Amino acid sequence: MKLFFLTAAVTMFSLHIGAQSTSKPRELKKTITLKMARTVDDEMPGTRGASVVWHPLQKKYYAAMAGNFGYPLSVFDVSGKRISNDEQNTEADVRGLWYNPFKKAIEGNAYGSFGWFTYELDKDGMIKEAKTLFEGLSQPSEQCVGAYNAAKKQVLFLYGSQVYIYMRDSAIERNRIIIHWGRTKADGIMEDEDETAEPENHNRTTIVYTGMPGAELGFLNFMDMQIELYNIKDGFLTRTLKLPADAIPEATFNFSYTNGTFWLFDMTNREWTGYK
Repeated sequence: MKLFFLTAAVTMFSLHIGAQSTSKPRELKKTITLKMARTVDDEMPGTRGASVVWHPLQKKYYAAMAGNFGYPLSVFDVSGKRISNDEQNTEADVRGLWYNPFKKAIEGNAYGSFGWFTYELDKDGMIKEAKTLFEGLSQPSEQCVGAYNAAKKQVLFLYGSQVYIYMRDSAIERNRIIIHWGRTKADGIMEDEDETAEPENHNRTTIVYTGMPGAELGFLNFMDMQIELYNIKDGFLTRTLKLPADAIPEATFNFSYTNGTFWLFDMTNREWTGYK
């Protein structure tokens, strides 16, 4: 009998902690900025940020613009100082970027049928060329920004209200997860939920993978100025992170996660801001 009451007490405490995690959002703070190469007056500057990725062996950040092979990719040291030249391009029509620890390489997905690629670096850690991994449309739509789950060797994409899971080594879809926007497990599923509908208040192109247990999937709520984390097992909201008042969240692209940092791209100032 004592064991029953102890178990019940522990369960109620766990539920209380879970409720606190969503009802009391943690406030994020700016920690670093990455100023992209080129200005709007230069040739092929690009407009929207695609992704930021940290290379743990190079100790460098790689940030790419979305939209064209000739748009800039800038390389930064750990402090955020740009160390690449103005002429460094993406060499691929980048959407998502991730670090593959098994290959010790930066990989990514491109627009539509351009497929997936990997970057070959030179001796200084600059982009030498982009080599194709898989050709064709290996994602649910042309504009999807991929994120990587290294533990399971999976690439994740958001399309509509579903997360599509592809295997990294085959580019074949394996599973889908329905995201219950803004709802906790206690709230349950809405009666009129439509998994094919695009989210109204959330960035519709980009998903981030955090690796945090129970809060693996991250999405940007641009209306409420917050980043929401969801459980990969059931698609319910588990944590909320509030952005500063001067943050600039967007409905498409311009959102990333790497090295324990959430990133937003300011299209006016052409810089990525990191938040923790």
